[in-house]
Amino acid sequence: MEPKTKVHAEDGKQELTITREFDLPLELLFRAYIDPEIVEQWMSTKVLKLDNQKQGGYQFETTDPKGNKHGFSGTIHEFVPDQKITRTFEMENTGFGVQLEFLEFEALTDDTSKLSMHIVYRSVAQRDQYLQIGMSKGMNMAHNRLQEIVNKLK
Repeated sequence: MEPKTKVHAEDGKQELTITREFDLPLELLFRAYIDPEIVEQWMSTKVLKLDNQKQGGYQFETTDPKGNKHGFSGTIHEFVPDQKITRTFEMENTGFGVQLEFLEFEALTDDTSKLSMHIVYRSVAQRDQYLQIGMSKGMNMAHNRLQEIVNKLK
């Protein structure tokens, strides 16, 4: 079955786009990105900080099967409720570097919405590393969980 989350990476470019349509009203899709309790569920991570405002920031922590902790953090540069979030994203202690993410949320109907993400990496090589570690598959799995979890809030 083809993944519902579409990742488009053009050869030779240091960016990619991700799109996904959800069977969720716009407000619920946006809430899934800003409500710490919901984020923890669909991302399978612990939210240490989530300050949803311009110049705010976030810090998440996951634990792998061996018990090792991994941190993810960033700064929020733009925050427009139910429309967009512009932020940085960094996986700590990995050497991957910081990426810039533009998230846009769009209502398609009263009951469906779309997420479009434009992610810019420092280099083509860095972007390709993310793709090689299974980022596309992981993003699709996370978005499937998001749909499942947030469906219960309808």
